Amino acid sequence: MAEVLFKDLVSRLEPDVMWNITSAGCWARPNNLATTTAIEVMKDRRLNLDDHLSQPVTEVLLDQYHLVLVMEEQHKGFILRNFPDVGKNTHLLYEMVDKQKEIWDPVGMSKQAYENTADEMLRIMKEGFKNISTLAS
Repeated sequence: MAEVLFKDLVSRLEPDVMWNITSAGCWARPNNLATTTAIEVMKDRRLNLDDHLSQPVTEVLLDQYHLVLVMEEQHKGFILRNFPDVGKNTHLLYEMVDKQKEIWDPVGMSKQAYENTADEMLRIMKEGFKNISTLAS
């Protein structure tokens, strides 16, 4: 959800700027579809997750980015332990608004939990956009 939410936000805020945006999971298996609930919640926002496939975090993937945003401390710790060269570029999404807070994965929870998570992520992306843009460049 974070990937499509941020792509949509960037397309509205900076339509003439080319961003390279993707998502990956620390413990993700490759090529899994998004959950049915995530797809439904994004469709309600006119965003498409139908063709989204999961991918694991890899060094090759991380080397393509100036900024890595994670939702939870354990994600940040995983990257710092396994890919220390990108550690300085890895931040909690909440750090973009100067807070140390996590965003929990709603997998297995209600549609309302997914909606709440999507709302929370989008709010932080909007409020922290200037910091995200600066760190990503």
